[in-house]
Amino acid sequence: MNGQQRVNIKPGLEVDIVLKQDQATGKLTRGIVKDLLTKSPTHPHGIKVRLTSGQVGRVKQVVTGGSN
Repeated sequence: MNGQQRVNIKPGLEVDIVLKQDQATGKLTRGIVKDLLTKSPTHPHGIKVRLTSGQVGRVKQVVTGGSN
């Protein structure tokens, strides 16, 4: 699922994000969403979130579980 629309992102979801320091390489970090930091309904580079680990980055994709 696309990470550019705020309606797709909810606390508790598992997502892949790009951290600020990894923007050049595009390295993804997987984690669970704690807070949504982007207020607008969409963002071309992905909705900015804080993970439960405290890391902050932009969502590149929502990880879907085996039940979907």
